Amino acid sequence: MKRVAVTGLGVITPLGNSVEEFWENIKNGKSGAAPITKVDVTKFKTQFGCEVRNFVAEEYIDKKELKKYDLYTQYAIAATDQAIRDAGLDFGSMSEEERAEIGVIWATGNGGMGTFEEQLREFHSGDGTPRFNPFFIPKMIVDIAAGVISIRNKLHGPNYCTVSACASSNTAIINAFDTIRLGKANVMIAGGSEAAIIHSALGGFGAAQALSKRNDNPEKASRPFDQDRDGFVMGEGAGALILEDMDYAIQRGATIYAEMVGGGMAADAYHLTGTPPNGLGAALGMSKALAEAGITPDKIDYINAHATSTGLGDMSELNGIKRVFGDHPVAISASKSMTGHLLGAAGAVESVISVLAAKNDVIPGTINTENPDEHIPEGLNIIFGKSINQKVDYVLNNTFGFGGHTATSIFKKYTES
Repeated sequence: MKRVAVTGLGVITPLGNSVEEFWENIKNGKSGAAPITKVDVTKFKTQFGCEVRNFVAEEYIDKKELKKYDLYTQYAIAATDQAIRDAGLDFGSMSEEERAEIGVIWATGNGGMGTFEEQLREFHSGDGTPRFNPFFIPKMIVDIAAGVISIRNKLHGPNYCTVSACASSNTAIINAFDTIRLGKANVMIAGGSEAAIIHSALGGFGAAQALSKRNDNPEKASRPFDQDRDGFVMGEGAGALILEDMDYAIQRGATIYAEMVGGGMAADAYHLTGTPPNGLGAALGMSKALAEAGITPDKIDYINAHATSTGLGDMSELNGIKRVFGDHPVAISASKSMTGHLLGAAGAVESVISVLAAKNDVIPGTINTENPDEHIPEGLNIIFGKSINQKVDYVLNNTFGFGGHTATSIFKKYTES
């Protein structure tokens, strides 16, 4: 099996549209939550979210091209362009044979839902005559961002989309990792994007009682592990990673952020939207990732928890962590307390956080938790408040999705050998 390096990062998030700005805000414990401005939510029970702000699509996409892309694809293009530049990859100078060894696995939970909603609204507000945008289907389908990224960069390697709800982009990263380890590509662009701050998503999650209704204080609404939490905060954006065959990266003189060493996937096989109280699916995914990395639980220094700020979900994950890690005092934190829940893009953005934690020996904190849940398993080391400086050699990143999907990735501090 080939070793896999992380050589480039890119983000579009509620906490900044560059990796540098995003990481500073994560370290400083800033909340991205605020009243929603993109759609009229005056009649909705939840009127706030973690929106991407100050995003200028024209910085990445020709204005004439914008009409072809849903916002989730625009976010994908922007994040991947950042990551490609960060990795120092010049696809234009490569031969067709070289570009055949470079692929894209890009995730989303919902794809062009905004486009779908807008098109149906237009149809039903008219006289019933079918006047549909010719770009409607390619703007809407979930795989199109992966295709667009490859088309823009003339990449002929493996190309597809993973969909496993809120585990989608962690699944994409794990699949990209496996593709390189098996020698099926030299470089993979992996990650995910979501643009679901729209009426149907807010209404659907709201009807499922999944969203916080703390409209009077949005910045404090996402409070993982807190006794008084009342649901997650909807977020949006994108995260991108460049994964490379370690030998290929070293040969071309790439800067290496970290090494990816393991990925584990499993299923709760329990409930349509809920997670089992004993955390079985989470525990299985974490155990598989550890086994693949060839390490024991005591080697993990930091867990970026999925922790969305829902009662059942938070406790299920912590019980799963307790099953796997026992009394090992691994540091645990929930970055969704700051970013909100980016749905299908969550795993990618949190992988960026995980990689930077290992590179910089920084463990992000969990903000807003003022009254820790009395049912938190004894002995767990949850980092509350702002970030802390601590040695980080291995990071484990958890993501879970409706349908019982679980995906866990492990990153290791890179050291020359």
